[in-house]
Amino acid sequence: MTAATTAARLRRIAPIWVVLVLVLVGIVWRDPTFADPPTLLAFVKRSAPLAVLALGQLFVVISGELDLSVGALITACVVAAARLGEGDPSRTWWIILLVLGFGVVVGVVNGLITTMLRVPSFITTLGMMLVLGGAVFLWTGGSPTGALAENFRQYGREDIGPVPYAVVILLAIAVAAYFLLHRSRFGHQVFATGGGTRAAELSGVAVRRIRVTSFVLSGLLAAVSAILLAGFAGLSANAGQGYDFQSISAVVLGGAVLGGGRGGIGAALGGAFALQAMFTLLNLLGMAAPLRDTVQGLLIVAAVAFAAYRLRSNR
Repeated sequence: MTAATTAARLRRIAPIWVVLVLVLVGIVWRDPTFADPPTLLAFVKRSAPLAVLALGQLFVVISGELDLSVGALITACVVAAARLGEGDPSRTWWIILLVLGFGVVVGVVNGLITTMLRVPSFITTLGMMLVLGGAVFLWTGGSPTGALAENFRQYGREDIGPVPYAVVILLAIAVAAYFLLHRSRFGHQVFATGGGTRAAELSGVAVRRIRVTSFVLSGLLAAVSAILLAGFAGLSANAGQGYDFQSISAVVLGGAVLGGGRGGIGAALGGAFALQAMFTLLNLLGMAAPLRDTVQGLLIVAAVAFAAYRLRSNR
């Protein structure tokens, strides 16, 4: 690896990590105990559901699409796990398999409708979001019932020695996602697909298969995120509310281009952590919860504008 290559990679990922460090400094300024290792680990544990979700969203965005259904999918998974599990520890493993399988099925449906019927992914996944939300409401009447078993919730709130389960799971998924996106033929084809559909097809890339697989990864990781979030926050009819746009925000903050073809695992993680840290700082400053949406919107606009500027300057 040459010095020029190293410098180029640092330029791609550095901005979001600089933002993260600055926000963390602000948090420590308001609450010095945040710098304690247990508190930092707790922060990473809280960030894990969003970070896992952002990694799935990243594959879809790089391939040139969007997945707006992940928030509703999280809610559906949490509600279904509680309703079907009824707090019975003996049901935990098949409930987990069912949740993961459901995430895969939703991803397949999103991918097939988008690629085979040529429906824009924005419309496809928006429709899926409404379908899932409506189905959950019809099933529960707006008041979810059931309970999550303790051995189901352990993955979102318990520790393995000094390290939370959620942190270990996030690390394992991040490593796997890195090799899949940056060190495999599939990953190169994802970038090629997002960089130009026609050119990718002419070079032999199975564009439809790549995009369907990207949606499957997004659905699968949304299901994993639901398991982590259920353990951390418990049963709620609004478990996944806002996570759809937060995952997109994290990916965009990490430098991914909404048109596809650009992005990275490390930068997406940095975006997720930076977004979660920003929310933490706003809470410490005593700002109202609705302000989070305003800040999130401003961050997206700034990130997209910065990405467009960098693209023009690199030409």
